[in-house]
Amino acid sequence: MNETATRVYAEIDLDAVRENVRALRARAPRSGLMAVVKADAYGHGAVPCARAAREAGATWLATATPDEALALRAAGIEGPMLCWLWTPGGPWREAIEADIDVSVSALWALDEVRAAARAAGRTARVQLKADTGLGRAGCQPAEWAELVGAAVAAQAEGTVQVTGVWSHFACADEPGHPSIALQLDAFRDMLAYAEKEGIDPEVRHLANSPATLTLPESHFDLVRPGLAIYGVSPAPELGTPAQLGLRPAMTLKASLALVKRVPAGHGVSYGHHYVTEGETHLALVPAGYADGLPRSASGRGPVLVGGRILNAAGRIAMDQFVVDLGPDQGGVPVRAGDEAVLIGDAERGEPTAEDWAQAAHTIAYEIVTRIGGRVPRVYLGG
Repeated sequence: MNETATRVYAEIDLDAVRENVRALRARAPRSGLMAVVKADAYGHGAVPCARAAREAGATWLATATPDEALALRAAGIEGPMLCWLWTPGGPWREAIEADIDVSVSALWALDEVRAAARAAGRTARVQLKADTGLGRAGCQPAEWAELVGAAVAAQAEGTVQVTGVWSHFACADEPGHPSIALQLDAFRDMLAYAEKEGIDPEVRHLANSPATLTLPESHFDLVRPGLAIYGVSPAPELGTPAQLGLRPAMTLKASLALVKRVPAGHGVSYGHHYVTEGETHLALVPAGYADGLPRSASGRGPVLVGGRILNAAGRIAMDQFVVDLGPDQGGVPVRAGDEAVLIGDAERGEPTAEDWAQAAHTIAYEIVTRIGGRVPRVYLGG
């Protein structure tokens, strides 16, 4: 790809992904690491990032949807893999035949897995998910005995092998939140019951990115980081990426489409929410909300242009937004074709995903995962 001629593109540094996996493994030296590559690896590209994570020592991979997991298998990605977001009638048989572990939270799912296993003539690898307090997927404690009993029976008939017991934190990104200790206790209790009833799981796991970084007592057999693998802090309260020993893998760049002089009092973009105070130069950044930039960051979204971080002037539109360079362009002439950096590494003086999250009143997870499909990915360190 001729990067200088590209409207907007995301550089993905696979060496940064590898470094982050190694850094996270060092945080949990007695546990394996399950690299979460759902949502196209949080916008970074599932297949190349899965390969990089494996190369750096990730012992497992995980996706949300079965389509994501099956796409990894179709691309030749091997090794242990968990998929957890299932609905009735899902591709259970395809997952079983692809040797993908499937998550089960309720009896209906276990029944569908057993039927699919019989049809496939293979034993399904199943991980039981406990709802320890998050209130999303997972089996409630009151129904746990029934699900465990059914799973033990399925194991006895040979349709199922229970390979894991797991759960998910609600507030691990808020150190000291009282729910953390309650969920840990609930997980230990539900795990102990399952083991007493005859479940002997290969892996027990609870720790997401923030718990991997801050809660060693939650590491069990596997840690399960997602966002942190891509070098983004899971919460500003926990520290910057650099403070956490991580390096951002994504750099979002654009080539300026236009630089022009405009008079004082000139409205900029839809609604004229920005009006120039004096004669100035405007630069057009050819990326907008169709590329994943949040419209809610209008007037605040940061971009590095000509050695300075400037904010979007006025509304972010579908395909473009404007920055005000000032009357003298900050003493550095800027021209069409010059590079603008929208998301990068603070250690290089670039705006970050967290900066955009603050500007849009959201979280960094949303910023990187929403970078759209019409933004090409350029892989470095492959």
